[in-house]
Amino acid sequence: MLSYKESLKILKETDALMEGHFVLSSGLHSEQYIQCAKLLSYPNKAQKICKSLAEKITNTKKKIDLVLAPAMGGVVIGYEIGKLLEKETIFAERVEGNFILRRGFSIPPNSKVLIVEDVITTGKSSLECAKIVTEKKSQLVGFACIIDRSNEGCLIKEKIISQIKIDIKTFHKNDLPDHLKNLPAEKPGSRNLNK
Repeated sequence: MLSYKESLKILKETDALMEGHFVLSSGLHSEQYIQCAKLLSYPNKAQKICKSLAEKITNTKKKIDLVLAPAMGGVVIGYEIGKLLEKETIFAERVEGNFILRRGFSIPPNSKVLIVEDVITTGKSSLECAKIVTEKKSQLVGFACIIDRSNEGCLIKEKIISQIKIDIKTFHKNDLPDHLKNLPAEKPGSRNLNK
């Protein structure tokens, strides 16, 4: 299993953990930003991270029948974890603002489902997927992710299995530390892409 230090090194090597001045989708500012897609652009390094996460999941000894990932960020991670755990893996997609199962995906009743994401911050996407599991009369066995950057504001109250937990400080625009005030702000992430 990879240590915290080894995992952090891989995130920095792949530019998945970026440093600078960022405006997050919430409107808050930060000096660090996580772009897990950058990690996934290096399959061999991503495989090491996923293998380590799969070992942590296996060590919980929870029975899992199915892996469910929220699209878009969780699709590749879910696939890799499903492959390593030798479990069927499906994903939910947002349609008109709500996560649903499409493409013929289904959750058989009484299935034990693990929700897997790339990054968990607020837990909103994971909990929306958990609602699907409940509606399908199945059992949620837990949440797993590559990077857990949740804090006391996280909506998930259960333990999150993660490869690495990172505490990224955020600031309101009117309360920026001096070193950020002088750096131009970037708006990373997919929510700001033009259609």
